[in-house]
Amino acid sequence: MKKNKVDADASNTISASVAQPTTVAATLAPNQPAPSGPLHCPYRRTTDLLQRLAPNKMRVGFFIGAGCSLSVQGADGKPLIPDITGLTEQVKAYLDKDIILKEVAQTAWNRVAARSISTPTVEDVLSHIRTLKSICGKGEGDKIDGFSEDILDKLDLAICEKVRNIVSKPLPSSDTPYHVLASWIQAIPRDRPVEIFTTNYDLSMEQALEEQLVPYFDGFVGSDSAFLDLDSMAEDDLPPRWARLWKIHGSINWWMTAKKKIRRSRDKVEGEQLLIYPSHLKYDQSRQMPYYAMLDRLRVFLRTDQCVLLTCGYSFGDEHINAIIAQGLSGNPNAACLGMIFNDRNNVPKGVKLAKRHANLTLLAADGGVVGTIDRAWDSKVKDENPAYPIAVATDLPSSRTAAPADRCKWLLGDFAALGRLLAHQLSSRDVEQEVSDAS
Repeated sequence: MKKNKVDADASNTISASVAQPTTVAATLAPNQPAPSGPLHCPYRRTTDLLQRLAPNKMRVGFFIGAGCSLSVQGADGKPLIPDITGLTEQVKAYLDKDIILKEVAQTAWNRVAARSISTPTVEDVLSHIRTLKSICGKGEGDKIDGFSEDILDKLDLAICEKVRNIVSKPLPSSDTPYHVLASWIQAIPRDRPVEIFTTNYDLSMEQALEEQLVPYFDGFVGSDSAFLDLDSMAEDDLPPRWARLWKIHGSINWWMTAKKKIRRSRDKVEGEQLLIYPSHLKYDQSRQMPYYAMLDRLRVFLRTDQCVLLTCGYSFGDEHINAIIAQGLSGNPNAACLGMIFNDRNNVPKGVKLAKRHANLTLLAADGGVVGTIDRAWDSKVKDENPAYPIAVATDLPSSRTAAPADRCKWLLGDFAALGRLLAHQLSSRDVEQEVSDAS
């Protein structure tokens, strides 16, 4: 079989953990100073990425963060599902119209803001009220910080129901990045299953997998009212063609029944609690259990053999998840994490700090990267001989996304849509390679 050009360009680069430095270009855009010192080459990162994702025995995992939802637009041209900031604004506006909950909701928001969280998100508020619920007494006089258990329950339920309403949006077409990822999983044979980890509550990934006829296991067993099966999760002996989907922050179709059982269903039953966002703080142990089980799958993935975890839409803002990634990378030198960042490096300070400590965490942002613990900007030499390069690298990004000088190369794959195009390119290159092989 003849090797395609991507594989040929990528040969002997997979073992290089640090890109060779390049020199600063002689010609720069007016009034824009060049970064000092050596620079990273984004094209080496592109070929390295494609090589890691090529068919082989390496375990591949995708971490889909909240930013990925912004890549899919609705009929109005706006993101189909908002990010956490937009979600918070909509939930807050909804609570402000509730006569009973408006005042208590504002008080909860103020309490969180008083803890040096200047712009609390809906997840911050859920963490706060659930912590209070865990220590609140049952009696009328047993209030904590002015909140009774009853009003905290009502606020929790109202927030979760509104979140469910906002993110319950089906994908508008069959060519979204989610569908491309599902097709990629289906088309490329592997000895080990592809695993998808996500902090998103929506059902976009499930819809794409099902529409592309990709079998998957998400920890639940059954059809009408599926139940969580921890033994099946631990044994994990399904065929490799079955993808694994682990929803770390819960889902809008997970429910806690009155008997403290966890079920998965689109149908809502009165009195059941929607299970979204774990809060990682003191909370009902039975509610924490599904989240811990999903997080444990990330821990197991990172400590097993050769593996690569590709993150997109994740800004490394969750310390709990960061700790698991750091532990996995420290304990397994054959593990690698490639973080695709939408904006510049200064937008993800926790990710940069983590990548500077772990050589097997590579952070690739619009304005530069941290490769092998070395933090550098991208160089300015533009290459186009490989058809994958224009998908991953460009010089013309809007200032709203990056502050890098106009002549610098910019990394595009922090955008889930661009990453989808790269996966589609890899599939088409594989088809061409197969056709050549069949004809020879």
